[in-house]
Amino acid sequence: MALMHRMTIRDLLGASALAISLIAGSAHADSVFTPVATEFAGQIRITGAVRGMPIYPGSEATVTGSGLQPGQTVTLLRGATVLNKDPITIDEKGGFSFALPVDADAAQGLQPIVVATENPASATVADLKISQQLPVSGADKFTVESKPVNPGLYQVAQSPKSGAIFVASSVGRPPIKESALVKLNPDTLEVETRITPAEAPERDGKPGGLFGVYGVAVDDANGNVWTSNTRQDTLAVYKQDDLSLVKQFEPGTVPHARDIVVDEGNGRVYASTSFGPDVMVFDAKTQEPLPAIHIPTKARGETFGAMALDLDAQHGKLATVSYNTPEAAIIDLKSGAVKVIELPRAKVASGVAFDAQDNLLFVVSQDTDNLLIVNAETGETLHDVEVGATPLNVTFEPKSRLAYIANRSAGTIAVVNTKGEIVANLETGGFPNQLRADGKGNVWAVNKSRGENDEAGDRIWRITAKAE
Repeated sequence: MALMHRMTIRDLLGASALAISLIAGSAHADSVFTPVATEFAGQIRITGAVRGMPIYPGSEATVTGSGLQPGQTVTLLRGATVLNKDPITIDEKGGFSFALPVDADAAQGLQPIVVATENPASATVADLKISQQLPVSGADKFTVESKPVNPGLYQVAQSPKSGAIFVASSVGRPPIKESALVKLNPDTLEVETRITPAEAPERDGKPGGLFGVYGVAVDDANGNVWTSNTRQDTLAVYKQDDLSLVKQFEPGTVPHARDIVVDEGNGRVYASTSFGPDVMVFDAKTQEPLPAIHIPTKARGETFGAMALDLDAQHGKLATVSYNTPEAAIIDLKSGAVKVIELPRAKVASGVAFDAQDNLLFVVSQDTDNLLIVNAETGETLHDVEVGATPLNVTFEPKSRLAYIANRSAGTIAVVNTKGEIVANLETGGFPNQLRADGKGNVWAVNKSRGENDEAGDRIWRITAKAE
């Protein structure tokens, strides 16, 4: 999905603004200075021709608009080049859709597309993300097993004590009608227990649906499984043995709850807030809330958005990355000190992982399609690796000393060593969503289906590097 930046015509730089006015307005008035809107009122999206698929050189993008004024006309520009031969007319519902060819020589990256309207005049810039298509490789170096589970898989976690695998899944937007927490056998990958979450209360006068489960983490010290109910801004706790409900937190407890990690050594549970600057903290035994950890930002006028979490239990450090700003943060859990690391090459970062041995931080970003390997002590970026379209999450497997990256749009899991070299790019199909290493040489991953007939989607994966 493209990120849209709002601006008026006067916000565009001098000559560019005049060029847009000339191109978009000359056909509609004797003067180029036609009536203007107060601001660009609509929303613009630029996606692959098939929703959710990457835009590669030589493919096609789809530009869609909504919330515009019926009868307006739209001109698309890249630099001074007009991309639509004839002006696009907004339909009676205030929308439009335009198929935009992307030539085979197109450069990878976020290409700024100017969207100029007339009657009245306004403009905005939307990003067209062109991704590099990495070939599938290295499957012979791994043992890969998978089985279907159920629709809408989001996250996976394993109990080091019992070996059991826990998977969270939800389908659709509120009110959630289909959700499940599933316990799997680690050897056979068969479902042992499956439960449906409780009904959520009404919210803003609308049906609550189910408390959809998205994130998941294991607490072996207390025999529990923690889940995040992202759509209801809260958490829930279940018993590992039979998945009976221990506690359902009230909606609003954790705004847009995403990742959860359990620090068994200190009896703490941490939950990220996705677009907010706080990591929420709970007592693992009593489930009582504790003071939150606030993460500042070095980006003026912005807010740190805590997404993925990873725990370095050996050194007492908690890491997170910001969706909103090009930053990561490392929290010293003993002193409470927060160190913010600037990462200029990270845009819309969502995944993070620690390597405790070499004190490395692995960060993946959806809009820049890359993995950054960072010295966690100095903040220096050691390697910047292009890993595929829309990397969403990353985990580090300490036995093989490899980072595994879930490339959501590409449908692959890239494997990278600590030197920044791509060891493999494994084809999984569907939308790879999340993965976690178990510390014993295995990586557990889940993916979502691309549609009703996607047999490769909604599966649990076990990936193990073969001994060399």
